[in-house]
Amino acid sequence: MNTQIKTALVTGSSGFIGFHTAKRLLEAGWNVVGLDAMTDYYDVSLKQARLAILQGFDQFTNVEATLEAEGVVDQILKTHKPNTVIHLAAQAGVRYSIDAPRSYVDSNIRGTFEILEAVRTTPVDHLLMASTSSVYGANTKMPYAETDQVDHQMSFYAATKKAGEAMAHTYSHLYGIPTTMFRFFTVYGPWGRPDMALFKFTKAILADEPIDIYNHGNMQRDFTYVDDLVTALTKLIEVPPLHKQPQDSLSPIAPWRVVNIGNDQPVKLMAFVEAVERALGKTAQKNLMEKQAGDVFDTWADVSLLRSLIGTQPQTDLDTGIAAFVAWYKEHYA
Repeated sequence: MNTQIKTALVTGSSGFIGFHTAKRLLEAGWNVVGLDAMTDYYDVSLKQARLAILQGFDQFTNVEATLEAEGVVDQILKTHKPNTVIHLAAQAGVRYSIDAPRSYVDSNIRGTFEILEAVRTTPVDHLLMASTSSVYGANTKMPYAETDQVDHQMSFYAATKKAGEAMAHTYSHLYGIPTTMFRFFTVYGPWGRPDMALFKFTKAILADEPIDIYNHGNMQRDFTYVDDLVTALTKLIEVPPLHKQPQDSLSPIAPWRVVNIGNDQPVKLMAFVEAVERALGKTAQKNLMEKQAGDVFDTWADVSLLRSLIGTQPQTDLDTGIAAFVAWYKEHYA
């Protein structure tokens, strides 16, 4: 039996998904190097609370630096020699990308370039990188499959993530870097981001304040519970893109693949609000508004490729996932 302890670099390790991923790997016995800039896009104290949990593990190393700072990632790889790089750091948010597009260039394009350059000079067994369901943009064919064309992004955030996919494909082709891209679908759960709907709805309803519901609620999302996502992500570490599967997105010229991680269960926005109301035992005051610029109408993941690769898929039902978030929220904010 191979007892060698593996090492992973997780970027965005104090962020929502990065924290959960790093914690899962630490619990499984990995050494984890976490890289996070602790930016103030949202409440830094929430990031600090996540980081404090990770620092409770002896095999966790924290590096606080911006991803796009030249040479930072390269030095981490040369020093710690990780087997795997899981690139989750990004400037997130569809709406913020309208107000502050430059930050998306810095983090999502320049930062991703630094990751690719570092892996080029210090190779790893597998590079795994976060993309987003937002790259499907104006596509109307449902559910979204990885082999669908993705040419009509509706937000600058989505455009930078699509650029990241293309950049990673090129490096994979030129330098033989085994690369798996994840397209995440509306991830939610404990320790979630304050700018996301579940957090905002919960906070407002508990404070007896109205919640803003865009496009009069006429949208649906494929909500994915964070524990399910991390299970899929960590299983995919062991499945580098080398062997073609049915309906595969594997590149014909590179060890590069894109994989949807979603629940395959689109939920109407008003049904989502009702689930939050049930978990809180309170009725929301609803402020119905027009659709916001950059928002897509619907998302729905085809997860057949994910199932063929790891034999399972996300399956936590919405009421269970929202109840877990509400329990965390009430405990964390007392």
